Amino acid sequence: MQKVEMNIIALANSESSKGNFALILEEARGPRRLPIIIGIFEAQAIAISLEKMQPARPLTHDLFKTALESCGAALSEILISDMQDKVFHAKMICKKSDGSLLELDARSSDAVAMAVRFGCPIYATEEVLSKAAVVQVPASKSFTNKRGQLSDYTLEELHALLQQVLEKEDYESASKIRDAIDKKQPS
Repeated sequence: MQKVEMNIIALANSESSKGNFALILEEARGPRRLPIIIGIFEAQAIAISLEKMQPARPLTHDLFKTALESCGAALSEILISDMQDKVFHAKMICKKSDGSLLELDARSSDAVAMAVRFGCPIYATEEVLSKAAVVQVPASKSFTNKRGQLSDYTLEELHALLQQVLEKEDYESASKIRDAIDKKQPS
């Protein structure tokens, strides 16, 4: 089984699944991105840790981290190991104090939330990437602004353009177009 290191590059509202979030992982040394749709609570658990926020009371993932550490175990890596019926499966690989490994089955969102807390690497199998990854085309190739400035487009054209780049999952260009839309809309 070949595994590929991944980095978290975005956590944003999902355009394809309203009310949910898109967690975007990108391979550390390549152009592939793995979009994973997660719920609001899972997104919040990841965001709180990414932003280094300290809630007044421990959240579930913080509690689980403390419990693992109290038992002499540490999370050494997570692996997004499978995808069945459009659902990602993950494994949390823990190293116990005696050096032995403990493998726990987990939802991908929970595994990522734990990886952020432990500061450990995130991996995906090559099989998962071949099934679900999107190859990120450089923004200059997927989105070409023939007029030179986004400010030259009408509001209607910007909305159509936004839809096109979102369908290609070009979130970088989408962000630029949203900024242009915000500037054109009346306050």
